[in-house]
Amino acid sequence: MGDKDTLKNILIAGSIIILISAGLFYFGYFNAPKNTAALERFIVPLGFNDTQSEEKLQKEGFVKSAWAFNFALNLKKFGTKIDPGAYKISKSMNVWRVAEIISSDPYMKWVVIPEGLRKEEIANILAINLGWSDEVKKNWIEKNTTGDLDFIEGVYFPDTYLIPKDESPEDVAKRLRLKFEEKFIPYSKEAIKQNIKWTTVVKMASIIQREAGSKDDMPLISGILWNRLNKKMRLDVDCSLQYARGDKGNGWWAPISLEDKKIESPFNLYVNKGLPPNPISNPGLDALKSVLYPEKTSCLFYLHDNSKAIHCAKTYEEHLQNIDKYLK
Repeated sequence: MGDKDTLKNILIAGSIIILISAGLFYFGYFNAPKNTAALERFIVPLGFNDTQSEEKLQKEGFVKSAWAFNFALNLKKFGTKIDPGAYKISKSMNVWRVAEIISSDPYMKWVVIPEGLRKEEIANILAINLGWSDEVKKNWIEKNTTGDLDFIEGVYFPDTYLIPKDESPEDVAKRLRLKFEEKFIPYSKEAIKQNIKWTTVVKMASIIQREAGSKDDMPLISGILWNRLNKKMRLDVDCSLQYARGDKGNGWWAPISLEDKKIESPFNLYVNKGLPPNPISNPGLDALKSVLYPEKTSCLFYLHDNSKAIHCAKTYEEHLQNIDKYLK
């Protein structure tokens, strides 16, 4: 055999080795983990970066290699960021197909609802995250959440939700109400024991949520508001009047003016005694809890200074002194 034939055989053998190695590399890293598998939900948590998402894909068995997925993702669309949410993928998909789906919009979106918002503000957050039109948002406010007087406000629980983008607005409302019911169950027995209607608890909590500078203030504010109610005093709180006034161009919770205090409304608690007709915000668990477990106090008045620290007073004269001391 001549030198040329030897060289030719070496090249052929080398090519075969390269092809075999490439095949093993592909099937080892880029091919589907399983031959057949059903679609599953893969969740990318809020706050995850791409590396964490890629490692989660490998750990849960959707790809054989996080590195291979990263390669496929960047080759498909350089600079693509993996959005938090939920995706439908299968362990029978190869890494290219998984990368295609994960680089698209998730079919379930994270929605974060802060404590103390009114329904219109929640609707705006839902619309932004779920892609609602202005008409859908308007209907959610005026139709999907008004079927029962007890569910007009206050029961759209502030939390972090993972919601399908195609979920009906009515079902989204039910989802938030069911979360409220789930969270309120531990306190419902105490409400019954104290002979307090659950609607009263939510009305009070909605006021406390807006009036408190922090959750640490809530038990004290609760104790003061209960004192005023028991003495048949007006609550004199801005938040209920803000709810009646609405957004006049400066936001839903803009400061109250002297003119605002003349508004004729059952929500004007500078004029009317007792609680408002319905909650004025959607309170969190700390506010709900504070209604049932108020701090014992002799105070009837309170204010927050510029650093949000609370100061209470037993008499109106002491309250005026606090105003001079902390607000002037």
